[in-house]
Amino acid sequence: METTPAPRLTRKGQATRERILQAAVELIATSGVAGTSTEDVRRAAGVSGSQLYHYFDGKQALIRAVITRQADAEPVPGRPMMGALDSLEALRAWADAAVERQEDNDGRGECTLGSLAGELVDEESRADIGNGFLRWQELLEGGLRAMRDRGELAPDADCTELSLALLTALQGGTALTRTMGSTRPLRAALNAALGYVQSASTARG
Repeated sequence: METTPAPRLTRKGQATRERILQAAVELIATSGVAGTSTEDVRRAAGVSGSQLYHYFDGKQALIRAVITRQADAEPVPGRPMMGALDSLEALRAWADAAVERQEDNDGRGECTLGSLAGELVDEESRADIGNGFLRWQELLEGGLRAMRDRGELAPDADCTELSLALLTALQGGTALTRTMGSTRPLRAALNAALGYVQSASTARG
């Protein structure tokens, strides 16, 4: 079935939509999806009800936009990607940035794909979140494939499996870190995943 493309927003309209979306992200970080209403978002964004519903026809549409926004972010929230993740050094820097992010965050809530996945169980949301994780995994896999193409990883290195190990370490380690109040689980998980990548390296010593 054909869908009508969304109308192009003016600069002012784009700014208003972005303000609403950012307000939703910040509220969800502190109150969760269930604890955030469209009225909460409207007040936080400083817009009228008609403005909010002009850009988002309900809470579900707003949540889907939040998921898309977070899926388009980098795998370490709040940190820009430090170039291509196509070397062991770059992957270690990426892992260090993930741990530093959790240390800086000091246990405060965040609105990330991982936290959204823990709250949203409907099929539509799960599919959107899954696609977001797939994008992150593809970023990691692309870097690993570049390493393999340059001969830095063994020819039979399974870049899909290695990228999934890295992503799972990030997500699982982050969940335990937030629960236990220590970055040690995240560091341990990422070190193990990096060790797995190292085991496929052709470098000596």
